[in-house]
Amino acid sequence: MTRVALAFSGGLDTTVCVPLLEEEYGYDDVIGVTVDVGQPASEFDEAEETAEALGLEHYVVDAKEEFAQLCLESVRANATYQGYPLGTALARPVIAEAILEVAEENDCTGIAHGCTGKGNDQLRFEAIWRDSDLEVIAPVRELGLTREWEQEYADEKNLPVEGGSGGDWSIDTNLWSRSVEGDDLEDPSYVPPTDIYEWTDEPTGETEEIEISFEQGYPVGIDGEEYDSIDLIETLNDLAGSYGVGRTDSMEDRMLGLKVRENYEHPAATTLLNAHEALEGLVLTQEERQFKQQIDQQWSQKGYEGLIDAPLVDALEGFIAETQKRVTGTVTIRFEGGKARPVARDSEYAAYSAAHASFDTETVGKIKQEDATGVAKYHGFQRRLANAAIESIDGDAVSVETDGGDDSSEE
Repeated sequence: MTRVALAFSGGLDTTVCVPLLEEEYGYDDVIGVTVDVGQPASEFDEAEETAEALGLEHYVVDAKEEFAQLCLESVRANATYQGYPLGTALARPVIAEAILEVAEENDCTGIAHGCTGKGNDQLRFEAIWRDSDLEVIAPVRELGLTREWEQEYADEKNLPVEGGSGGDWSIDTNLWSRSVEGDDLEDPSYVPPTDIYEWTDEPTGETEEIEISFEQGYPVGIDGEEYDSIDLIETLNDLAGSYGVGRTDSMEDRMLGLKVRENYEHPAATTLLNAHEALEGLVLTQEERQFKQQIDQQWSQKGYEGLIDAPLVDALEGFIAETQKRVTGTVTIRFEGGKARPVARDSEYAAYSAAHASFDTETVGKIKQEDATGVAKYHGFQRRLANAAIESIDGDAVSVETDGGDDSSEE
C-alpha cells in the first residue's frame, strides 16, 4: 500500500489535495499532518473537523518550543527581510522537518504540500523534503489549479470547506508574526481596513516603559522577571500590540522574482529586535557593528529562503555567537505612537565611558583634547588633494576654451 503525508491545514488548498492525491497520483492512503508553531486554537479545530469529515488520519505535532528558540536566534542576528521581521519564513523549515518525521515514522513513500507555483513556501518545504528519499508532490502547482477551480471541485465532491468571509484574506499566523495578503490587498493603492489587524490596536497616545533583560544576546526577562521563550514572545505580543507596535505594509520581492504586497503584524519581534540592536550598540565596537551588519544580512537572507541549516549559516553563527558573549544587560523600551523605542540601556560590558564622552571633562583618559589637532589635519587630506587636482585640470580646460587657441594647451 502506498501512503503519502500531506501538510494539512484544513483550508481549501489542502482539503482538495486529499482526493487529488488518490485520484490523480494513485496513492492508496493519505495522512494529514498539522504542525503547531503558535497558530490560534481555531485553526487546529478547523483542521481536526475537516480531517474527521474526510475520514483522514490526522497528526498534530507541537513544535512551538523549537520555533520559539529559532525566533530568539533570529534576534541575535537582527534578522529582518526588506524591513520586517522574519516569521513565516522561519516557521516553514520547522514545519517541514516535523512533517517529514511523521512521514518516515508512518512508512510513507510520498510527501505533499498545497502550495502554488508562485510563492516562497514551496521552496522552503521542498528544501527540507528533497534531502529524503520520499516523492515530493505539489498538486496545486503541478496541476495548475486556481482557487476558482478548487472551489468548484470541492462543491462537486461535497468536500468540507467553507467559502464566505473567511476567504477574503489569506492569513498565516505563528508565534512570531501574522501575515495578511490577497483580495483587495493585492492592489498597492488600496488602503487596508483596520479590521485586517488582530494583534495590534490603533495607537492612543498612551505610553509605557518596560525593561528587557538579555543574556549573551538572548532575551530572557521583562522587568526583572524571567520568562521562557514562548511566554516571553506571547507576553510581548499582547503588551506591545496593545500600543500598536509592529505593523508593516510591504512590497515584498519573492524568491521567484514576483513582487507582492504583504501586511504583517509582529509586536514582540519588533520590540525584541529594537532592544537587542540598542544593546549591541552599547557593547560592540564600531568595527564589530559594521561587520556584523553584513553577517546579519546574510543570515536573514538564508532565513528568508528557508535554508537556515545551510553550512554558511553555521559559519555565520560562529561569528554571531562570539559577539553575543558580551550582549548581556538591560534595555528600557518605551511604547508610544505605535513604536517600541529604546530609551535606556545598561551593561557591564559597555564599550563606553560617560567620563570620556562628556563635554564637562577636559581629557579622554590620558589623551588631551589638543591631541586631536593632528588627526583633524589629516582627516580629509586625500579629498583635498583630489579636489585640488580636479580643480586644476578643470581650470586649464576653461582657460583653453576662453583663449580660443592652442598655445595654452601645449605648455
